[in-house]
Amino acid sequence: MIVFRKLSFWLACLGIVASVSLVLRMRGALLEPVPPPAVTPPTKPFAKGIGASGLVESIRENTLIGVPQAGLVTTVHVKVWDRVEAGQPLLQLDDRELNATLGAQRAQIAVSEASLARLREQLARLDAIGDARAISAEEIKTRRSDVAVAAAQVEAARATVVQTEALLARLTVRAPIAGTILQVNIRVGEYAAPTAASAPLVLGAIDEVQVRADVDEQLAPRVRAGAKAVGYIKGAASEAIPLEFIRIEPFVVPKRSLTGSSTERVDTRVLQVIYKFPNTLKRPVYVGQQMDLFIEE
Repeated sequence: MIVFRKLSFWLACLGIVASVSLVLRMRGALLEPVPPPAVTPPTKPFAKGIGASGLVESIRENTLIGVPQAGLVTTVHVKVWDRVEAGQPLLQLDDRELNATLGAQRAQIAVSEASLARLREQLARLDAIGDARAISAEEIKTRRSDVAVAAAQVEAARATVVQTEALLARLTVRAPIAGTILQVNIRVGEYAAPTAASAPLVLGAIDEVQVRADVDEQLAPRVRAGAKAVGYIKGAASEAIPLEFIRIEPFVVPKRSLTGSSTERVDTRVLQVIYKFPNTLKRPVYVGQQMDLFIEE
């Protein structure tokens, strides 16, 4: 019994010592200075302003290049960072089947033209007969109809060739605008389809870029058309980028998660405001980068 009491006493003392030690450590941690953030956040440049987050896009937005029909890719004419002009070939789909069809159609034109020439020659010989009793008017009329039908067949064959040539031209995917190749998601030998999850090519003009700022719908009434704004690329809070107003999108959309934070609500809707700036800074700005924006009220 005495041994049990001594053991309880020493266990109680040990508990008191541990508690005091824990309190002293916690107090020391509270007194330690808070370290500065790894990246200094940007400061608001306006007396009154609205904060927003945005994504950098090529000017006039990124152009996702698709294909007109499903097919095997035989040639990719461009690579990332290539500058292209409007109308320049970007990639080529397999055109062997259409080329074979085109060859047969052109041969059919030659056959139709030969038939038309023969019928015209026969009609000319009949017209040259001066005696009306040698051939009936009905025969002449029939021969003229045969010539007209043959001429129509020639035109139809030529129209078929034009149609096939147009289909062939579609298999060469060309740049709709001048710009820079931002992404190449297709390789020679791969199968391209109009319904693919990702576009084969992404094109955009990036000498001047724009940022699509998301303003919370609760702050949307405070946004003015033409309002000044300043942007900061993530990780470069000391470099303010003056922005030029382009437009306010008139359609409020669900917010796209930019940070992945669990505190972002999926039911948040945002007003999108578009600004632009020249991409000639010392620090290059890339399409898809995130920006912090401050919009003047």
